[in-house]
Amino acid sequence: MTTISETWIVTSGGPAPEVPDLPLPDFLLAGKAPDRPAIVDGPSGRGLTYGELADGVRRVAAGFAARGLGTGEAVALLAPNLPEWLLAAYGVMTAGGVVTGVNPLCTAGEVAGQLADADARFLVTVPPFLPIARGAVAGRRTEIVLIGPPTEGTTPFADLLRHSDLPPHVHLDPATDLAMQPYSSGTSGLPKGVMLTHRACVANVVQQECAIPFRSDDRVLAVAPFFHAVGFGVVANATLHAGATLVTMPRFDVEQFLELIERYRVTATIVVPPIVLALAKHPAVDGADLRSLRFIGCGAAPLGAAVQQAAADRVGCPVLQGWGMTEMVAGGAIWRLGTPIVPGAAGMLFPGVDARVVDLADGTDLPPGEAGELLIRTPSAMAGYRGAPGATAATVDADGWLHTGDVATVSVDGVVHIVDRVKELIKVKGFQVAPAELEVLLRAHPDVAEAAVVPMPDEQSGEVPKAFVVRVPGSTVSAEEIIDYVAGRVARYKRVRVVEFIDMVPTSPAGKTLRRLLRA
Repeated sequence: MTTISETWIVTSGGPAPEVPDLPLPDFLLAGKAPDRPAIVDGPSGRGLTYGELADGVRRVAAGFAARGLGTGEAVALLAPNLPEWLLAAYGVMTAGGVVTGVNPLCTAGEVAGQLADADARFLVTVPPFLPIARGAVAGRRTEIVLIGPPTEGTTPFADLLRHSDLPPHVHLDPATDLAMQPYSSGTSGLPKGVMLTHRACVANVVQQECAIPFRSDDRVLAVAPFFHAVGFGVVANATLHAGATLVTMPRFDVEQFLELIERYRVTATIVVPPIVLALAKHPAVDGADLRSLRFIGCGAAPLGAAVQQAAADRVGCPVLQGWGMTEMVAGGAIWRLGTPIVPGAAGMLFPGVDARVVDLADGTDLPPGEAGELLIRTPSAMAGYRGAPGATAATVDADGWLHTGDVATVSVDGVVHIVDRVKELIKVKGFQVAPAELEVLLRAHPDVAEAAVVPMPDEQSGEVPKAFVVRVPGSTVSAEEIIDYVAGRVARYKRVRVVEFIDMVPTSPAGKTLRRLLRA
């Protein structure tokens, strides 16, 4: 039952669920029937049973330990969704290491920045990304582990899987030792390592299990990338804990997505809004047999009510919108199976999650139903941003409230509606794009005197970056030249799509760019 305190704290879903005091891999894999299929690579059909997964995790842990991975050291994973991604991730954690997933769309320079900040000891990758990996590790101590044929200058992942020794016993305190360090742009707009403990990761699985319980006979299609909170924190962890079967998909293609649902009789999947849009509008859906689906979840960015309802009507199963952020592992709210769905609502608070909404101007509490900044208190909250105590303090206050940067309403029933974002982040297909990062790059162009970047609505991507540029006096640089300049230096999803030339970028007396004026 939802409760409301005198200070307008809303708690939904009854008492907080008990969080087992276990490292994440132990929590997920213990007690599973060894012959049950755990992971299947969708395109090829090769797979792992739960017995093979558990054995592989131990071997990978022993292999990394034998190669010098120390407790608390980071291993970066630069690869698409494959069974090996999860073998590596849970193996690293079992060895006492910390996993940091890398977006495969990143450039070598962007990967190098993440490796440096995380001080990564190893980088696990696949042959198509090897040139980027080599560029990223140049001059660093980071060693490349390659999933694929033996290649000079790399350690074969197969060598780790062939390791015969048991992993060394590593004492982990789930409450303090880190399992994951994904990267988020945080509140200041620059990428930061989000430190997630084993306990936080376990807590989020337990919370999700209360809201959208997977069944052991489910077959869950993992198209959301594992480096992302949705792909790993929601899809992989929750599926494996339920003893269900995870069907991996390396990259989204609508025809293959539909074909894999048919081939494996997929019962559930968690996706991002552009995929829901495809389900609502793409002609290929008309000829697909999707009757096996029990539900589709959607997260990472707000989903419009009309698209949500259109997709549900066309596919013939509920589309459940959810909300969360990397700083709380993944989810904080989702619409629950079996309850009447309100299209456009971001979901109902997870059990054990407290929410407050505060006035944007003075921080005072607002009653349920009024819009303000959403604050969350949850056992899945991050331990902080790596090496950034100031940013941590600005995001998590002394009372443990996580300032989400989202403008929202929370009803007396714990239903969350996301209205807008306080943060300046741009969400392109669920990926976070920091305006500050693009502005620094634009300002480095010899013909650019000043620049500001804001989100522009886009039906396919949700939002895309738009740049307002002040030319250097006398310059005739074109919008196309600016767009090409940025495109050659960032991942595809970060590219500026539109450039508008202006005479002056509006700023506050303190010199802060007033992006809201440009958005207007």
